[in-house]
Amino acid sequence: MFEHDKRPRATPKDFFLNVLTIVTLYVSAISFTRLVFQLINVWFPDPLEFGGMPMMDGANDAALNAIRMSISSLVVFFPAYVGTMIFLQKTYNLTPFKRELWIRRWLIYFTLFAASLIIMGDVVALVNSALSGELKMRFVLKVLTLLFVSGSIFVYYFWDIRKYRTE
Repeated sequence: MFEHDKRPRATPKDFFLNVLTIVTLYVSAISFTRLVFQLINVWFPDPLEFGGMPMMDGANDAALNAIRMSISSLVVFFPAYVGTMIFLQKTYNLTPFKRELWIRRWLIYFTLFAASLIIMGDVVALVNSALSGELKMRFVLKVLTLLFVSGSIFVYYFWDIRKYRTE
């Protein structure tokens, strides 16, 4: 028997559960980030927006709509992420070889890649803003939000790879 025949094979169930987990993670991360960004916009309004006028009713409506949509997305997608992660962890405990499925490895490495790019882009934006002398509270808070979200995702999946030695 050839060596490649010994590798675990992904079933359609494995494929879709792993894709569902990553998609719900991405939607949850984007929704959380968007929620925090909108809260920052409301709590720290930019005086130059809307011609120097305070945040207009239309802008408040748009911010509130974005906040509602972000919360709605989080209420649906984050529990789905947690549920699929719990289900997959139980599956991995019963059948450890499933940790080595190609779909899981590819999705984890893609997630690490994307999180790395987001972190680097945030740091570049922060340094560029600092060098130009335009470091504002809103901007710093948004960069810190992106660093927290992408950094948390990166640290978790990097830990997962190191813990289980997925290659």
